[in-house]
Amino acid sequence: MPRILLILVVVGLAAYALADVWGSDEDERGGLPRWLWVLLIVLLPLLGAISWIVVRVAARRSGAGPSAPGSGPGGGGSRPTPPRSPRPGPRRPAGPVAPDDDPEFLWRLEQEKRRREREARGSRDRDTQDDDV
Repeated sequence: MPRILLILVVVGLAAYALADVWGSDEDERGGLPRWLWVLLIVLLPLLGAISWIVVRVAARRSGAGPSAPGSGPGGGGSRPTPPRSPRPGPRRPAGPVAPDDDPEFLWRLEQEKRRREREARGSRDRDTQDDDV
């Protein structure tokens, strides 16, 4: 039973590392190309996966990765990056999460509401004018 558990842990760790390598940026790979990391993890599952995790954590701590200023294909990036939080934790999405947090959606909703009110007032005014005649 312990052997099976150890094998499952190694396979799970390798699968996690492969998925993480596949979704990583070039700056986060410690100077090695993606194909070489995949080869290391497949040929040496335990050593390759652990070394990938160590390199990835070191790259994140040093400021490399998607949240670092200047990362990405253009170097400077076209969109501003939020300041890094001193405490580690889950990253918040850059844009609105729900429709009621989206200012553009709220603006369109307000415009639609005003349009409906104008139409309702216009039909009431026409009804009162017809009654007066």
